Amino acid sequence: MAVSTNSLVARTKKLAVPAGVLATILFAGGFLIHDNVARAAMSGAEPVIGAAAPLPESSVSPLIALNDAVEAVAARVTPAVVNVSVTSRVTADDTSDDNSQGFGGLSPQDLPPGFQQFFFGPQGNMKPQPQIEHGIGSGVIVSPDGYIVTNHHVVDGATQIRVTLDDRRVFPAKLVGVDKLNDLAVIKIDAPNLRSIAWGDSTQVKPGETVLAFGSPFGYFQFSVTRGIVSAVDRPNPYSNDPRKPGDFIQTDAAINPGNSGGPLVNAYGQLIGIDTFIISNSGSFAGAGFAIPSQIVKTSAEEIIKDGTVHHGYLGIAMNDVTPDNSSFFNLPDASGAIISQVTPDSPAGRAGLERGDVLRELNGKKIANGGALQVAVSQMTPGTPIELGILRNGKAETIKATVGEYHQNGGQEADKGGEDQGHGKLGLAVDNLTPDMRQQYKVPDNVHGAAIESVRPGSAADDAGLQPGDVILEVNRHPVENAENFVNQIHAAPAGKDILLLVWADGGTSYRVVHPNANVQSGM
Repeated sequence: MAVSTNSLVARTKKLAVPAGVLATILFAGGFLIHDNVARAAMSGAEPVIGAAAPLPESSVSPLIALNDAVEAVAARVTPAVVNVSVTSRVTADDTSDDNSQGFGGLSPQDLPPGFQQFFFGPQGNMKPQPQIEHGIGSGVIVSPDGYIVTNHHVVDGATQIRVTLDDRRVFPAKLVGVDKLNDLAVIKIDAPNLRSIAWGDSTQVKPGETVLAFGSPFGYFQFSVTRGIVSAVDRPNPYSNDPRKPGDFIQTDAAINPGNSGGPLVNAYGQLIGIDTFIISNSGSFAGAGFAIPSQIVKTSAEEIIKDGTVHHGYLGIAMNDVTPDNSSFFNLPDASGAIISQVTPDSPAGRAGLERGDVLRELNGKKIANGGALQVAVSQMTPGTPIELGILRNGKAETIKATVGEYHQNGGQEADKGGEDQGHGKLGLAVDNLTPDMRQQYKVPDNVHGAAIESVRPGSAADDAGLQPGDVILEVNRHPVENAENFVNQIHAAPAGKDILLLVWADGGTSYRVVHPNANVQSGM
């Protein structure tokens, strides 16, 4: 028996009394209690036992005011919150180690410890055989005509999307476009005069302020609301699969669980300041650390997707470390702000501009750079081709470097499509890459075949309907030769909106023309 247990038993024995004595005490005590209650009743005093009277409102008015405020915000926001139900077709190729693109667009290996269960369930893996998966997430209406923002990982791989509104009406949704870099997507339903949410300014969010999180935790508890505070802002990118992804996340202790993905995080005014996107948890459920994409990123991406069906992110081609009090002295810096370049990608915009490892980035277009994360966010939101000026310190000496922002392409591939119908640039539903020696060997492509190799085809897309498959090589677009992946993307973007596209395709040792109907796209994701 443990020492603490022995001590407890010993003290109990010292307090023991004979049963007869105890009965006498209880019997007499009954008279005493009854007598006290009777006297209290006769004197008008509150009885010492029984139900307590409610506290006077003057004592709890601050709590009542808080309740009223939270109820008012919830009543304003909830009609703009939606439940997003997704049907996805998953194959062995989608979940292989080579591809690392299971349901949700991410594999367990792509995520930090504790993230796997948020996206993939308690086992953190998927079945290897072809199957149909069903997923549930959240979203928020950002315009009265039915545009809805959610996470990319909620709709990734979707063959069917259905949206449930607060009034329990259910609508089919189409995918307008996605922003893989920021894990965002825009979907649309055909319903007029919807309640939409107001945009807030996430740059003004401060740690300690009250926030509310909305969504469908665990998929079953639709239209839930939780309250908490902003724990921190400007949290860095936690993903391991691509260090170029920007961070700047809002951290909150408002309860966020699986199924909340894509739901809104709002301030005390009921304004959207973030989109809930992931949690850090050893169990896969809420553990006090939830993260949201700030509205300054969400709004920019959503507006670009709604306008063009796609997002073009700026790119410099550098890896950075934040300036800290520990490392600032090694670079002769006056203070601990800015970002130190640790690597420059060859033939990147940064490389062509003359940036070097060890340069310290201090200003962007005349504005001070706080850290590497802030620079990443600022550059990623720029239009490719934008000229910029970077103020740097090189070996302690100030210089100004002129550069031109390039375009970000994940994993080196060029995406020809990120959207649904009715958006320009000829949406096909495929991704292409340059023909490499390895790809030629894998797909047995002769040396005299030149063009853009199809890397992936979205199920149910226009490209899928045309019979295009990974490994096919696109030789021409509308009778114009295709030089490489980037040239193919440019031609597709330049194609008239809503018009059929003629492709000359090499496949299985032969060539053929394929007519692709962009308007035939189903409501599906990439």
